[in-house]
Amino acid sequence: MTLQQLTYLVTVAECGNITEAAEQLFISQPSLSNAIHNLEKEMGVTAFVRSNKGVVVTREGEELLSYARMLLEQADIMKEHFGNEEKRVPKFSVSCQHYSFAVNAFVDVINQYNVEKYSFILRETQTGEIIDDVAQGKSELGILYLSEHNEDVLSKLLKKNELIFEELFIANPHVFISKEHPLAKKERLTTEDLKPYPYLVFEQGERNSFYFSEEFLSVLDFPKNIQVRDRATLFNLAIGLNGFTVSSGVLDQKLNGENIIARPLEMNCKMRIGMVRRKNMLLSRYAKAYIEAIKTNK
Repeated sequence: MTLQQLTYLVTVAECGNITEAAEQLFISQPSLSNAIHNLEKEMGVTAFVRSNKGVVVTREGEELLSYARMLLEQADIMKEHFGNEEKRVPKFSVSCQHYSFAVNAFVDVINQYNVEKYSFILRETQTGEIIDDVAQGKSELGILYLSEHNEDVLSKLLKKNELIFEELFIANPHVFISKEHPLAKKERLTTEDLKPYPYLVFEQGERNSFYFSEEFLSVLDFPKNIQVRDRATLFNLAIGLNGFTVSSGVLDQKLNGENIIARPLEMNCKMRIGMVRRKNMLLSRYAKAYIEAIKTNK
């Protein structure tokens, strides 16, 4: 097994087609097919199911890909730390729940490493996908929260995927509402205050259970519920429908606008905001800078 073979494996998976991958890698299609076949034989797996339409990654292929991405990422970090004068394109990816401080930290890292070329990825996505992205090596870090309500379930899932959670800070749950909302003049809010209004939540796809929810309250407790995919839509509905959502309380007017305000929610519970990463893995300088930026932006 070589790093070159692992690069070939990842490229074929991303392209979904050996011909396209060969063109991208500047090698012949037979050479690429042979390299993949030799890797499959050495690992004792069938990574792809081949057809006239391209290739489909198998279940064991997905597992092999996750290790391949991790090894390639670690090799890049080692070259960056110990390497020669060769200029390397900065690469960093993070998957996170919908937090303005996570976006601000990402901006800070890019500004800190302001070079001519870089390849950074920021994914605001579903909780389950955050865990999948980090486990499969698609993202170096994940940002989500744990609480007494979801910790048992999510901790078991993290352990199953050989991931660890490291707390960055603790936040009290806050209600996000429009500054024109009928409840805007109240200094603190209760769940009873909120029941007449639409509860806005980020939908979680197939794993749409309370344990994967980004919001602190169960939708079962409220008669009016609206699920959305992105933050802009959520805040537009908060303004247009006097809706509300529940999050960490960290707001940024540049990102979220001046029309959204936060009010403390009277609940005897805490949100442990933290990062998810793989066990025993070196972090890139960009990941370390991102972590420090989050601590600054919280």
